[in-house]
Amino acid sequence: MEFKHISVMLDECIQGLDIKPDGIYLDCTLGGGGHSLEIVKRLTSGRLIAVDKDEEALESAKQRLKAYEDKITYIHDDFKNAIARLDELKVDKLDGVLIDLGVSSYQLDNGERGFSYNADAPLDMRMDRGQYLSAYNVVNEYDEERLADIIWKYGEDKLSRKIARNIAEQRKKQPISTTAQLAEIVENSYPAKLRWKFGNPCKRTFQAIRIEVNDELKDLDKVINQLSLRLKISGRICVITFHSLEDRIVKRVFVELNKECICPPHQPICTCNKRREVEIITKKPIIASEEELNGNSRSASAKLRIAKRV
Repeated sequence: MEFKHISVMLDECIQGLDIKPDGIYLDCTLGGGGHSLEIVKRLTSGRLIAVDKDEEALESAKQRLKAYEDKITYIHDDFKNAIARLDELKVDKLDGVLIDLGVSSYQLDNGERGFSYNADAPLDMRMDRGQYLSAYNVVNEYDEERLADIIWKYGEDKLSRKIARNIAEQRKKQPISTTAQLAEIVENSYPAKLRWKFGNPCKRTFQAIRIEVNDELKDLDKVINQLSLRLKISGRICVITFHSLEDRIVKRVFVELNKECICPPHQPICTCNKRREVEIITKKPIIASEEELNGNSRSASAKLRIAKRV
């Protein structure tokens, strides 16, 4: 299956990065290579460092970006290790950073990857297929309480306890091995009159398990902070999120970096030595245009926040 992905808010990201032809840019989540292609097109003597933990994404993007391969360094790794990898490359400062935290269309549409509740496939959900932990392990091996906590924490589903209990009951009979089996359990955990009231009832549980499998939120605040501080003065960082948990983290990090002083209000003299590190470009997050929504419904939950190093 060809690795296809529609880049979310492509124009807004490219405009937000304010690309310099001789700059060094980091695409933390290469995916289908759509954002990277538009970045590297604008580079003359500049360089793009492209990171992805999904080997299939990397190999596909290399073909798509082949004409620009002399300007690109590819890294197979989790972007949360980006600082260490930049150190290895002796890249001290960046002109721009892009982080797209969404799951690619390819990963959702490719049945064997097990991300989607709309197709029957083995429970997998690993972005890095070389790792051990998969959705199968989470669903079948986590105890009921831990499973409920994950569905509540990462999916914010009010029926998390009931869903976890029903999963635990079902797996006593036989392992839950496919997305269709899990989806049926989740659907049946809802009262009939509420089941489809807010869209597919499986969305929150599948999201929660995917986040757990790929450890998506761990150290997200730390890496956004580190990469923001790695920017040159006037360098830009653009972050696209797809659910409220991610967006709150990004907003919080930008707000903290934007603060000039954190001393108590009643203190007459500043002693904290805190300096303002970034200017927040997007006071409110940018959302997809009507035109984009018509062409790509998956952009509906996307939010883009941008900050500039000062």
